[in-house]
Amino acid sequence: MFKTLRNAFKVKDIRSRLIYTFFALVIVRLGTLLPAPAISRDVTEQWFNAKSLGFFNILTGGSFSRMSIFALSISPYISASIIVQLLTIAIPKLEEIQKEGEDGRKKINELTRYMTVGLAVIESGAMAIGFGSTGALEGGLSFTNVVVIIASFTAGSAFLMWLGEQITQKGVGNGISIILLINIVSTMPSDFTNLYYQFIYKKSVGMGILAAVIILAVVILTILLVLILQDGERKIPVQYTKKVQGRKMVGGQTSNIPLKVNTAGVMPVIFASSLMNFPILVGSFFGVYPERAHFWPKVLKVLDQRSWLVFKGWGEFKYSLGLLIYIAMIIFFAYFYTSITFNPIEVANNMKKQGGFIP
Repeated sequence: MFKTLRNAFKVKDIRSRLIYTFFALVIVRLGTLLPAPAISRDVTEQWFNAKSLGFFNILTGGSFSRMSIFALSISPYISASIIVQLLTIAIPKLEEIQKEGEDGRKKINELTRYMTVGLAVIESGAMAIGFGSTGALEGGLSFTNVVVIIASFTAGSAFLMWLGEQITQKGVGNGISIILLINIVSTMPSDFTNLYYQFIYKKSVGMGILAAVIILAVVILTILLVLILQDGERKIPVQYTKKVQGRKMVGGQTSNIPLKVNTAGVMPVIFASSLMNFPILVGSFFGVYPERAHFWPKVLKVLDQRSWLVFKGWGEFKYSLGLLIYIAMIIFFAYFYTSITFNPIEVANNMKKQGGFIP
């Protein structure tokens, strides 16, 4: 691994891309430490005591719990991407634009950018009103405070979207995914600390070592399974017919179409998790928490991941319905995202134009 990195740094283009990506991610992490104005941290910290918003906080790299200018992170972009992809199916005009090649892709990306900013304005506005209703605004709910919060959160989200595109163009690629990755990785030290205190701390030496070995084995096995699933593919052989061009006989070559086992990647999980956590996020702004014993809090408890595997009785078992909803959403988004990224009809038409066929 270190030898590969050392060899990569010898290539000027790769070295510049790695350095650009590194400093871009440093900016992302520094931005999580810049507090947004007009928000009382003492009040917002109470929302995270129950950790109902823990997953959303992980996706933002801790920015949400700190209420920094990057509190929304790239969640508006993820939501905008989902909406735009759905619209390309529902609206024929957008579907035609998507099929226009590079120009169509640029138009779809531009639409996604505008929708990202719009969603960021709506989400930050709802957050500002929610902050005011729960006493989390310094100076109370006022037009000035609402405008300041909307401007801060929207600017932060738009900047991360722009920075992700810059990493894609000038860095190592897949900028949005890399920002999401660094956000998740940044919370791992606290996750390992929680595992230590939950399974190892104050245990006997033997039990502590056993727990540590089991945790390490589970982590390694999970990583291996993810790598196997991510790299797994089925190669479909393709034969091209011979044809005459000028005085030469061309074609007759053999190629293949690599079909990945996991074409959608991790995006279905991100989409499903974002939608599952959105009602909890909105509820927290208006003082509605899953821990309270009323109708809407019970609905939020179904969506709360902490309640899915708690079996203290048949009364608690009903909250496992949220796990089934979560699995169903992942399956739906996996099918939906795969149908977008890989269109078999389009592939077949392109192959037919080039004189290819599957033997």
